[in-house]
Amino acid sequence: MNHTTIRVIFDEHQALVAILRSLSTMLAQSRSEGTPPDFEVLRAILFYLGEFPENVHHQKEAELLFPKLRERAPQLAAVIDALDQDHANGEWAIRNLEHLLLAFEVMGEGRRLAFEEAAQDYIDFYLSHMAREESEVLPAAAASFSPADWAELDTAFATNRDPLTGHEPDDAYRPLFRKIMMFVPSLNTVGAAGSGDATRMLPMAPVDDFGGM
Repeated sequence: MNHTTIRVIFDEHQALVAILRSLSTMLAQSRSEGTPPDFEVLRAILFYLGEFPENVHHQKEAELLFPKLRERAPQLAAVIDALDQDHANGEWAIRNLEHLLLAFEVMGEGRRLAFEEAAQDYIDFYLSHMAREESEVLPAAAASFSPADWAELDTAFATNRDPLTGHEPDDAYRPLFRKIMMFVPSLNTVGAAGSGDATRMLPMAPVDDFGGM
């Protein structure tokens, strides 16, 4: 049986990988060409990262998935502690990136390197974080959660409506996601194609490997 929780997490990770890879490519191309990046697109990406993954995706993990896993698999306490700290660090990192981006836009080339280095650190950090969730947390959940645990989690995670995983955005967010989708066309396959799409950068077991309970 496939669990909604696992599929939602994988689809949201897939969208994040596409965003992060595109961000890295955009900055590398800008530096190579000696031209400023598209600041409007960068602002949209950073706003999205702060608005959805940090506030919705991470919140469900921290408040529902991780506490339940602490009970069912106490041997993972140190891993969960580290991932919880990652979530806290991620919120600060986005605010810092927004500040550094503004400095780059206003002050010019002298501030490019600080933003680029912080952006690459964030990309590396996030990819490592997601890989650890997929390689350690989700297999442990599949091995230890009861049907009642999954029913509770699936009900909660089914309410995640990240537009970058195929859901219709609210009217207020429509211009934001239209801009991001134009810049990262591979996101059109996220959610529709399912986990394991070519946009991924993480080593990931198929969804079915975690859903056979």
